[in-house]
Order: sequence, then C-alpha cells, then structure tokens
Amino acid sequence: MAPVVALKRSFLAYPLVNAAHILSIGVLVTTVILMDLRILGGLSAIDGRTFIALMRRLALFAFAGAVLTGASLFSVRAGDYAANPAFLLKMALIPVAVLNMFLFRHLARGWEAATWRHDPPRFVRGTAATSLLLWLAVLLCGRFIAFL
Repeated sequence: MAPVVALKRSFLAYPLVNAAHILSIGVLVTTVILMDLRILGGLSAIDGRTFIALMRRLALFAFAGAVLTGASLFSVRAGDYAANPAFLLKMALIPVAVLNMFLFRHLARGWEAATWRHDPPRFVRGTAATSLLLWLAVLLCGRFIAFL
C-alpha cells in the first residue's frame, strides 16, 4: 500500500509513471506496427529475420514496462478505472492481442525459419493484420479512458 500512497502524494511520481507508461506504449505500438508491416510485405529492403528479432525484443521490453507502469497507475484510481468502459475494453483487447502473438509464433514457425524471401502464408499475414488492428484499438481505448 505504501507505493500507492507515495504515488498519490508525490508531486512528481504520478506524472513520471504516467510518462513512462506513455513511452512504453509508444515503443510497443511502434515496434508492433513495424513488425506487422514487415510481415505484410513492407520494409522489404530490411532483412526480415534480424529486424523481427530486434523489434520483438523491444516490444517485449516495452510491454513489460507498460504493464508495470499501468498497474501502478491503476492502483491510484482503481475504482474509477474499473468502471470505465474504455479501460475495460482495453483490458479485454490486450489478452486477445497477446494470444494473437502466440498464434503468430506458432503458425509462422516454419516460415520464420525460411529465408524470408518468400511471401508469408495467408494465415501469417492474417495474424499480422489482426495484430495491427488489435494494438491500434488498445491504443485508442487508452486515449479514450480520459474522456469517459
């Protein structure tokens, strides 16, 4: 409980945690968009295997940061957030987006091991397109939290 009280009372802590949350989300959404665009055929001048490996590491790091800072922000106004439809939709979409990532990892295993010179199979492109939509929806829901 002490960290929550400190977050509520500190002049700097809450804005700094909020800024770290926004930064984490920015890195996460940017890396996801870049990975998905690469899988969908964009950025083809970049080696796919190396690029996706780098973006995936950055995305996982940013996701962890977003979860930690988001949980801290939630703890300060849990009742308000728990009643906010945009927050609830965001919390429902995040596990779907994570499951989609695991589905991609499972379905694309053989394709990722290939040379990346071939177009990805339809189901791999489908998970990339779904990922784009889901993470952009998460981002929009996050922005709407303040307005509902």
